[in-house]
Amino acid sequence: MANVYITRMIPQEIIDTLRRSHEVEVNPEDRALTRAELLRQIHGRDAVISLLTDSIDGEALDAAGPQCRIFANYAVGFNNFDVAAATQRGVIMTNTPGVLDEATATHAWALLLAAARRIPESDRYLRAGLWRGWAPMDFLGQDVDHKTLGIAGLGRIGTQFARKAAAFDMKVIYSDLKPSPEFERQYGATFVDKATLLRESDFLSLHLPLMAETRHYIGAAELAAMKPTAVLINAGRGPLVDEPALVEALRNKVIWGAGLDVFENEPLLAPGLAELENVVIVPHIASATTHTRMAMGQIAIDNVIAVLKGEPPLTCINPAVLG
Repeated sequence: MANVYITRMIPQEIIDTLRRSHEVEVNPEDRALTRAELLRQIHGRDAVISLLTDSIDGEALDAAGPQCRIFANYAVGFNNFDVAAATQRGVIMTNTPGVLDEATATHAWALLLAAARRIPESDRYLRAGLWRGWAPMDFLGQDVDHKTLGIAGLGRIGTQFARKAAAFDMKVIYSDLKPSPEFERQYGATFVDKATLLRESDFLSLHLPLMAETRHYIGAAELAAMKPTAVLINAGRGPLVDEPALVEALRNKVIWGAGLDVFENEPLLAPGLAELENVVIVPHIASATTHTRMAMGQIAIDNVIAVLKGEPPLTCINPAVLG
């Protein structure tokens, strides 16, 4: 039986399914492995199911050994993978696309609505026993209906996010590598350049992949170009935003608010971010529904099982290794 290592606990049902055909060892502690632990634990494995917190580079691939055939990311993103290094060594890399699109898009909307209507801030106020009754000027927020929604990145999640805007009768504008006439026809959206996206969006949601070109897609200059009433949403990747610059922008009311699921140096937050009332912050939970996490696990183990049987995986991100 092949030996599979899972770098952190995933749904038990998924692990039990994989154990029917392979030897499986799981990191017993509910935390990310240190670098030294990762390199030690993956040594000699035939397959590894990894998380975004695991940096799988040439060093890790060599630590696993030449018998290791696949690293299956338990995530749709794979900026933690050195794909070129894996391809060079003939190691298959996979991810879990598709199954978390709806959950992530819905979560981005939850952040948007919570930030716009100051839900966490007013919740804390009430729980602290500070409320003295209804007052006309308490916790005034931003209207969502009939506003302009900006979307940066029109992948699967960005498209699902846009679809939900119809409920609020919003004007949708978007920026991507190229326009999508079909998307525009279906959702009444308008393709714009980045400058227009920043200038016109009442709410701007980031759904870009993390690459060298998109790192700090939003920085001090971009924040200054946005409306002072604008709300920034990031449920994509933390480094899309220059986090210290965002702290300053929120502190100085350059923009009105933000909703963040991801952070530049997870699990650390930029100094001052947690003290701000005009930002909603949650700990990277966009895909955290029972159904979604099960579906992610199923794709991951399906990829592992297929590769260990000598078959192509379902979601290979470096198909050049397949020959």
